[in-house]
Formats: sequence, C-alpha cells, structure tokens
Amino acid sequence: MQISIFAVGRMKSGAEQKLVQHYLDRFSKSSGAVGFHLKKLQEIPESRAQTACQRMEEEGRKLIEFLPEKCQLIVLDERGESISSAAFAEKLGCYRDEGIRDVIIALGGPDGHNEQIRNRADFLLSFGFMTWPHQIARILLTEQLYRAVTIANHHPYHRF
Repeated sequence: MQISIFAVGRMKSGAEQKLVQHYLDRFSKSSGAVGFHLKKLQEIPESRAQTACQRMEEEGRKLIEFLPEKCQLIVLDERGESISSAAFAEKLGCYRDEGIRDVIIALGGPDGHNEQIRNRADFLLSFGFMTWPHQIARILLTEQLYRAVTIANHHPYHRF
C-alpha cells in the first residue's frame, strides 16, 4: 500500500524539516516488511487569496487535482476523531488488508480544509483539541506513520 502526504504550504529548511525527514527515512526503512510504502510528500502551494474562504477553496481545488482516482483520503482536521497510535496503525493495516492501493493523508493550510475536502475524506483525523503549527503537525504525522510501522512490526519503539 502506498502512502502519500499532501501538505498545503512549503516546509522551510531547518530543524523541523530535518525531523520530518528523519521520521520519513525511518518509516521507509521499516515499512516494506508490513506492506507500507511512502509514495511521496506532495507540497501544495499556499493560496494568496484575500479571504480564508477563498484560500481554502483554492487550496482544496489543487489538492483534489493531485488525488489519485481511487484512494483512501485521511484529512487532518480539528473536527476529526482523535485516536490512539495503535488505532491509527490498525486503520492503516485494515486499508492494506482491504487491498487499498493508495492512502493520501492531507494537511491543510493555515485556514484548514474547506467543506468539499472534509466531505471527500474517508476519515477525519485530529491530533487533539489544540491547534498545532503546520511544521509541528508534519512532524507529528511523520512520527505517527513511523510509529504505526513499529506497532505493526511489534517493535519496542512503541510501548504498550
């Protein structure tokens, strides 16, 4: 199963980018054994429109353009469901076992996702009630992807 991250905005170089790359590298080295593969990290340009609604609409249109025809779309959204790391790993494993070829995980821009993206989502995921800076959300996501692989591999990185 191929997993891609679609993120609105560009990650600037620095410590955050290095940490994202660190977890993506660890994920890539460990994920093949459980049938997960990192396909790509697709950055979608942040809109410069004047209003939040216009920005979300433009970013949503671009995100939809990049989506494969058949994919499971997980959207990070503050209104989503907050689940445990083990439940996230189980969800990815179920997608794999159901024969899903592509899983896309979408991170919105500063204004979030528009209604069209939320409605298209197969699962709305939240990292809790707090608002996280985009760079930290990417770090959290990539760490959780790596953690999901370690859970599936019964590796001691994740303590039950």
